[in-house]
Amino acid sequence: MKEQRVFSLYKKFVIPCYKQYPLVIARGKGVKVWDIKGKKYLDFFPGWAVSGLGHCPPKVMAAIRKQSQIILHIPNNYYNQLQGELAKKLSMISFGGKCFFCNSGAEANEAAIKLARLYGKNENQHEIISMENSFHGRSLATLTLTGQKKVKKGFSPLPGGFKIVPFNDIKSIQNAITKKTVAIFLELIQGEGGINVAKKDYLLSLRKLCDQKKILLIFDEVQTGMGRTGEFFCYQNFGILPDIITLAKTLGGGFPIGALIAKNKIADLMGPGTHASTFGGSPLACSAALAVIETIEKEHLLENVKRMGEYLRKKLEDLKKKYSFIKEIRGLGLMLGLELKISGQGIVEKALKNGLLINCTQEKILRIMPPLTVSKKEIDTAIAILDKSIRNEIF
Repeated sequence: MKEQRVFSLYKKFVIPCYKQYPLVIARGKGVKVWDIKGKKYLDFFPGWAVSGLGHCPPKVMAAIRKQSQIILHIPNNYYNQLQGELAKKLSMISFGGKCFFCNSGAEANEAAIKLARLYGKNENQHEIISMENSFHGRSLATLTLTGQKKVKKGFSPLPGGFKIVPFNDIKSIQNAITKKTVAIFLELIQGEGGINVAKKDYLLSLRKLCDQKKILLIFDEVQTGMGRTGEFFCYQNFGILPDIITLAKTLGGGFPIGALIAKNKIADLMGPGTHASTFGGSPLACSAALAVIETIEKEHLLENVKRMGEYLRKKLEDLKKKYSFIKEIRGLGLMLGLELKISGQGIVEKALKNGLLINCTQEKILRIMPPLTVSKKEIDTAIAILDKSIRNEIF
C-alpha cells in the first residue's frame, strides 16, 4: 500500500482525534522502526512508553504466539490462571496488594477513582485532590482529574468531586483538604505536564499527611511504571509506599493492558458488581505482561535503565553546554526532558526528517524516553541526530 493511499483512508474513514505527522510506520524491531517506504528511524519515544521493551520484544512475541493457539479470551465470571499468576507477580514486585485488570491507563485511573469513593463512602468522603499540569486520561472523570485546562474544553459540565492544586507544594494540599477529601492523586513524574519530578520531602510529607487524615495516597504510574525510572515502580526511588498505584503502557510490551494495585483492605471494598472490564486481564494480555516482567528481570533491564539513563543525561547535558537556549535537563532513568527557551516543535519535525522520533510537550519541552533496552551506541546515534536537527532548526 502506498503512503498517499494510507493518508486518503484516514481522511475519509478515521475520526481525526489525533495530531499526526506524515509518517506511516510499517514495522519495528527493538529501538528501530521503518516507514512504508523503507526508511529507518530510531524510536526514542515509543508510543508514550507503550513499547517500553522496544518493538516486537522476543519473549513477548513468543508468549502472544503461544497463547493465541490456546484461548484468546476468558470472561471474568470464570477463573483465568494467567490473570492469577500476573496478579501474584505484580503483588510481589510492588507492595503486596491485590490487582484489578483493564485495558488502558485511563481505565486504571477510573478504577482508582471509584475505589477511592468506596473507601470514603461511610464517612461521606468523595473529593480527590490532583495536581496542576497532571495528565490522567481522557474519559470524563480522568480529564476532570487532569490538571490541564486544554483537555477539558468543550466537555462541560464535568463531574464534581475534584480539586486541583500546585505540584510539589505541600501547603496548597494542606489548605485544600476538607472533611470531604478521600484521596490525593498524582504522577511522580508528570509526563505530559513537562517531565516535572516530585520532590522527595514533598512525597514524605504527603504520606505523613495522608496517614494523619486517613485519606488515600494514589500514584499514577501509567508511564513511570515497569522499569522506566530504574526501579519497577517510580515510588520505589523515594522510599515511600502508596495505597494504590495504576499501571498500563509498558506493562503489556505493546499489547493493551492496564492494572490497578491496591493494599488488601482497600482492594476488598471492590466486590462483585462494583466495577468491571469486559476485556480486562485476558489470557493474551496477561501472557504478554508476564513476558514483560520476565524480560526485565532476566535481562537485568533495571540496571540497564540506570546506566543508560546516566549516560543519556550526560550526553544531553553536553548539548545544553553547546546550545544556550536549552534551559534544563530533568527526569529520572530513561524518562528525560529538555526544557527549551524556544519552541521545540520545529526540532521534533527536523529530527523526524533526520531519522529520530521524539516528542514535544508544553510547547518547549522535548521528551526523550527510549526503550529500556537501549544501548550506548543507539544513544550516541540519537544524540548526533538531535544535534544535527537542532542546527538545522536554528541556523
